[in-house]
Amino acid sequence: MKNRITDLLSNARKPVLSVFYTAGFPGLEDTESIAVALEEAGADMIEIGIPFSDPVADGPTIQASNKQALDNGMTVVLLLKQVAAIRKKIELPIILMGYLNPVMQYGFEKFFQDAARAGVDGLILPDLPLDEFEQYRGLTDSLNLGVSFLISPTTSEERIKKIDSLSTGFIYAVSASSTTGAKGEFTDEQLTYFKRLKSYKLKNPFLIGFGISNYTTYAQACAYGAGVIVGSSFIQQLSKSDDRDADIRTFVNALTNP
Repeated sequence: MKNRITDLLSNARKPVLSVFYTAGFPGLEDTESIAVALEEAGADMIEIGIPFSDPVADGPTIQASNKQALDNGMTVVLLLKQVAAIRKKIELPIILMGYLNPVMQYGFEKFFQDAARAGVDGLILPDLPLDEFEQYRGLTDSLNLGVSFLISPTTSEERIKKIDSLSTGFIYAVSASSTTGAKGEFTDEQLTYFKRLKSYKLKNPFLIGFGISNYTTYAQACAYGAGVIVGSSFIQQLSKSDDRDADIRTFVNALTNP
């Protein structure tokens, strides 16, 4: 059975655009309609955030969306129901991204099984230790669930290669050793880091995230990686949108076209 993420990246003829948004934000029932609008707008993959009360790697924009989603009543159980409904409507790969605490409370094995059953294609759990994951690798492989890990400019070559051996689908290359957030352009130091990653000729392609907010940063990242992950700037767009479907189309078009 093919994994949608692997299939997308192995057959991509243009840079891949993965868009992150928080489940249950702005409204509790908005998760599904945003996913459908993103597919119609031309996004290639979606990452749905599992709301958590203490998202330490995220900047103020995503932190605020987490709080609002939790205040709205979002839970892991509800999110998986929403994903199952989304999967009936769209073909895009669906990734769930979140912190370990909600997953541990749900139960690791149960979460992996229920996520796969709902139609999830991949997981990103930034605070999941590699050694801890290794004991579940057989399970995630059997469920055809890709698991992607994060690397940053301070990650050693040895660890990057370890992460490459354990990741399935892609590696999430964080553009800076900081929290998430939109930036205007990348520094020469960041571009050197992207070039270094490209030179490693890793087994998995890498997508660049943190700081993608406009065509300039999109194009810079796509010159080195297989594509980009955009989050904070998209959530800012959702926060102020009066016509969501139209604004999502405009957002995707402005990001990917000069």
